Amino acid sequence: MKKSSGKKRVSSLTFLIATTAVLAAVAVLCLFGSNLLYAMRVRNVNEQRAEVEKRNTERYEAYRQEVQELQDRLTANNNISADWPQPDTQEGISIVDLTNYPLDNPGTVTVSRQDVMLGGLLLVNEWHSRPSDFDESSLVSIMTYARSMGVTKSIWRNSDQKLFPVAANALLDALNAAKEAGLEGYVVREAYRSISDQQTLWDAEYNRLKGRHSAWTDDELIAATKKSINLPGTSEYNSGLAFTLYLYENGNDELNKMVFSESEQGKWMYENSWKYGLVFRFPLQDFPTKGTVSRAYKTGVNVEMNLFRFVGIPNATVMHHLDMCLEEYIEYLMAHPHIAVFEDGQLKYEIVRQQVGDDSSTFSVSISRKTSNYTMSLDNMGGLITIYEY
Repeated sequence: MKKSSGKKRVSSLTFLIATTAVLAAVAVLCLFGSNLLYAMRVRNVNEQRAEVEKRNTERYEAYRQEVQELQDRLTANNNISADWPQPDTQEGISIVDLTNYPLDNPGTVTVSRQDVMLGGLLLVNEWHSRPSDFDESSLVSIMTYARSMGVTKSIWRNSDQKLFPVAANALLDALNAAKEAGLEGYVVREAYRSISDQQTLWDAEYNRLKGRHSAWTDDELIAATKKSINLPGTSEYNSGLAFTLYLYENGNDELNKMVFSESEQGKWMYENSWKYGLVFRFPLQDFPTKGTVSRAYKTGVNVEMNLFRFVGIPNATVMHHLDMCLEEYIEYLMAHPHIAVFEDGQLKYEIVRQQVGDDSSTFSVSISRKTSNYTMSLDNMGGLITIYEY
């Protein structure tokens, strides 16, 4: 009986050991299986990630290739789209209407109204007053600016005369070119006027006329005053982009007696100012030169003034070529909102006008990414004009 009991204990122990061994084996197999499954999942994830990265790389390369091919085509064709009409001449200036043609390689940018307020095309006249959010803070003294550019000869009447830097720079470029042509003696007669200064001038003229014509109505007095002084906010002097010129040189009586429009200096400026981004602002019949056609019905100004206005070289080029005043040019861009300007058969400028309104402080603007060399300007008629230079 004792031997039988001992055999049972051995048998139970053996069973326990065997069972434990089996469970341990199962646990090892489970652990191995779990690690194997995890490794397979990791491998699958890595394979999927690699496949996604490969597809992304292939797509990026395809996009980059398309962009490069477009850029190569544009470079080979002087940035001219194959769909564009060809210029009508290979000599001089030619303007092509692209109104029905979209921008090449388009994109969008967001711009601040203040950043494009003073690009050069802000229309200020009898019917379009200077915007209420106009910022005068970047005006510079012509004297200080000219001296900082190395100009030692006085071209200013006093240190209070101011312009925005773009206009001052264009003025100096024009005067330097005139000097190279052997012509000097230019002096700025008048430049920027503040609204308060304009109001003072308006009140003085209004009251002078009222004292002489006591029977006139207020409407009659206003109409008479406007013949010589613009209402505050409607004068080109209020833009900070315009100035008048006359001739003066200390001790040079012959030069000082000259009528600007009849002098060689005046004739040179009328003929060449556009090359430096300046236009003669108020053409009248046979003024400033014989044969000039009056634009008083457009500008609202019927007084002889040697006033030049900064608009930028691309815009001045078109205005000169088409013989337009600023009002006519903006109307032209409203009717032809996408044009290309060629010089001797080569694309020089691309000019695009978009309606953005006057109510927003920022605008989302469509642009062409063919070049990053572009400027923008509000026109004070709800439009934003982008000028690309090539």
